[in-house]
Amino acid sequence: MPEEAKPALNRKSRVVTQGDRRSPNRSMLRAVGCTDSDFEKPIIGVANGQSDVTPCNAGLGKLAEIAKSEIKDSGGMPQMFGTITVSDGISMGTEGMKCSLVSREVIADSIETVCRGANLDAVICVGGCDKNMPGALIAMARLDIPSIFVYGGTIKPGHLDGKDLTVVSSFEAVGQFSAGSISHKQLTDIENNACPGFGSCGGMYTANTMASAIEALGISLPNSSAQDAISQDKVDDCINSGEAIMHLIEHDIKPSDIMTRSAFENAIKVVIALGGSTNAVLHLLAMAHTSNVALELDDFTTIGSQIPMLANLKPSGKYLMSELIKIGGIQPLMKTMLDAGMLDGDFMTGTGKTMAENLASVAPYPDGQDIIRPLDNPIKKDSHLVVLRGNLAPEGAVAKITGHEGLTFTGKARCFHGEEAAMAAIMDGAVVKGDVVIVRYEGPKGGPGMREMLSPTSAINGRGLSQDVALLTDGRFSGGSHGFVIGHV
Repeated sequence: MPEEAKPALNRKSRVVTQGDRRSPNRSMLRAVGCTDSDFEKPIIGVANGQSDVTPCNAGLGKLAEIAKSEIKDSGGMPQMFGTITVSDGISMGTEGMKCSLVSREVIADSIETVCRGANLDAVICVGGCDKNMPGALIAMARLDIPSIFVYGGTIKPGHLDGKDLTVVSSFEAVGQFSAGSISHKQLTDIENNACPGFGSCGGMYTANTMASAIEALGISLPNSSAQDAISQDKVDDCINSGEAIMHLIEHDIKPSDIMTRSAFENAIKVVIALGGSTNAVLHLLAMAHTSNVALELDDFTTIGSQIPMLANLKPSGKYLMSELIKIGGIQPLMKTMLDAGMLDGDFMTGTGKTMAENLASVAPYPDGQDIIRPLDNPIKKDSHLVVLRGNLAPEGAVAKITGHEGLTFTGKARCFHGEEAAMAAIMDGAVVKGDVVIVRYEGPKGGPGMREMLSPTSAINGRGLSQDVALLTDGRFSGGSHGFVIGHV
């Protein structure tokens, strides 16, 4: 009996590469290096978030090239294209921050536009800064072609006077300087040492939160969320992703097979265990909506009541992402949660295996580590992401209550029209112990753009008022914000 012919893997791109009428199309492709044999291969896009705008993305070009090379070696036909980024850390506190959340949609639109316009068969997205990740996942869900996300990795910690630093150290130093608790030289020293190289912000801030959520979703490979930006592990992640995308194409495994309700619940649970950013709420809701997965704001309350917060990570905790990487990343945490019945291990992932199969051989964390608590000794017994409703927020608000802030705050409301007015009052010392800072008109429409309030929250903390002043806003927060803060009103 003759062997049954294998189905063509160039399911979409064949409309561009096959037949006499496509001779002009092939002429264009030959000009960028394609040969006769390439026209039978699947065309795989590499969405490259390389940008000198921010250290989060400044090293992505090399990673994208590695993924592209591996696709070629694995039998695919890679095509690289670029997408944008906005650096939250650099735009923070300025009008530029109004473009940050909007950039998520531009990234999603740009990836979708190229993949549809070029009839690509699959896509690998390489991203680093906060909005690259949900933007890429929204595009993947719309396209529903075999897809893998590669996280660019975390930055190494800065060091000064025996202490680790992150970019949030620099934001808080502004408040410390305005309060007279550090000198101008100390302010400058922190500035010069906070960000030592490439990679995304070093705590469990929004970038590392979303990278962890995407790994838990199964659309990036195991450990992709917990690797230093400059490391052999990250190089290997790109190589492995180039191999894995071919497996997904061969078996026609698409985002709709991976990004299920169970996968989104897993992502939420892992974000809660890690003490992740409030931005995970709005990003996961947007990603689920695009994936036609029914997920609502109140689901975070329902799910959160069952999941403890276990990670002692900045901004509310002690440790940095680089230290979590050294003890194994989030894979041992997920294995612990799976064994306890907290995660669903039966859904498909980007490896072509189920989550349970991916985690089967994962070893536990080493004895004596203090970064991830055991299930029977959590930092907080339920979620730190608290959905609130009341007369100020009838449609909901999101607070980040990690256990350090207390559960109630009573004080005098100090209302400000916009971030700049609030920031001026904080820096001038007009905001004092017992005040509740109300920052209005910074929401999606009011701002417009829903700016993050890292500058005011950091100034409050830097002035030594983190336990004595609350902040409430219709804007949102950086993953680096901490204290008694309520946003997303």
